[in-house]
Amino acid sequence: MALIELAGIERRFQLGDTTVNALAGVDLRIDAGEYVAVMGPSGSGKSTLLNLLGLLDRPNAGSYRLEGRDVTTLTPDEQAKVRSARIGFVFQSFHLVPRLTAAENIALPMMLAGIAPAERARRVERALADFGLANRADHKPDQLSGGQRQRVAIARATIMQPALILADEPTGNLDRHTGDEVVHLLEALNASGVTLVVVTHDPTLGARAGRQLVMEDGCLQHDSGRSAHAAG
Repeated sequence: MALIELAGIERRFQLGDTTVNALAGVDLRIDAGEYVAVMGPSGSGKSTLLNLLGLLDRPNAGSYRLEGRDVTTLTPDEQAKVRSARIGFVFQSFHLVPRLTAAENIALPMMLAGIAPAERARRVERALADFGLANRADHKPDQLSGGQRQRVAIARATIMQPALILADEPTGNLDRHTGDEVVHLLEALNASGVTLVVVTHDPTLGARAGRQLVMEDGCLQHDSGRSAHAAG
């Protein structure tokens, strides 16, 4: 079943007198449960694509269907609800709230979604245990190692049980060993049925994915899963 369907997606930015075609007529289908790596040089459109998939940005043309629903036509408030319920984000620089503890950072999406305190507490306790953070619940980000911060970020990204996780260079600020641990956590989530899309410069990480997309100049230059998806 298709989770993501992009048709004719274009995204243009104006830089002074110059128009930059960040995405130029991108067609893409990603099925539920896939593990996809998005690769390509800087400026190729990887992050723009990820922002569009995450409803953080809108295309200038084309359609984006998520779980069969055209989300490009939704209002910003409607998009925010879809983003909160169905999409989790993991960033290179963690994006944790400095003044909040690990437990509070993980609980944040549930607070914004209006989930009852008792249910929030139950889910946070479970997540802290699942991600090996039970003894770090009351620590603020500056008291955590890089790997611990990324685990908090992944716990926060998955606390709403999303269908899709978007990870932007998730190992970029971590040493190889810690990065491997984070990748294994993400892959375990994918194995449990969550669709995983990872933007990476790291060919080793990219090769781990079941499908590789290579972007160049705003276009999809290579899709290792294209023949299989065309057949489907």
